[in-house]
Amino acid sequence: MLIDDQLPPRLGEIIEEFQLSEGREKLELLIEYALSLPALPDRLAGQRDQMNQVHECMTPVFVLAETQDGKIVFHFDVPPESPTVRGYASIMKQGLDGLSPEEILGIPGDFFYAMGLHQVLTHQRLNGLTAVLAHMKQLAVRALE
Repeated sequence: MLIDDQLPPRLGEIIEEFQLSEGREKLELLIEYALSLPALPDRLAGQRDQMNQVHECMTPVFVLAETQDGKIVFHFDVPPESPTVRGYASIMKQGLDGLSPEEILGIPGDFFYAMGLHQVLTHQRLNGLTAVLAHMKQLAVRALE
C-alpha cells in the first residue's frame, strides 16, 4: 500500500515502518512505541482535569494540546497497563507534534489502515484509535479559534 504524499513526513515514516512488519511484529512494534511515550511534564502530572479525556476509549486516555509558534505539541496520559493504546498515543505524538492545526486537520481518520493495524487489533480498539485522532483534531480546531 502506498503512503499518501500529503501525510506529514514523520507520520509517513511510521506508517512505512508498520507496513514492513507482519502479523505479530506489528504488535511488537506498537509495544516499542508504547515504551517511548514520554512522561507528562512535571507541571501536568496529576492535572488530568486540565486535559481532554477521550471518553470513547475503554482505557482512560487524556490528551492536551499546547500551541507554540503556530505549531501544536501534544501531551498524553495513558496508563502503563494499556500498551496498545500507549503505543498509538506515542505514534500520534511522534507523527503529529510540531504540525500546524491545518496539517493536523488534514490527517485522514483511517490512516492506520495503511499501517495494517486492523489486521492485529479488535474493531473496538480501532474505534478508540479513531477517537484519539478525532480529539486531537478538536484540539487543533480550538487552536485556530
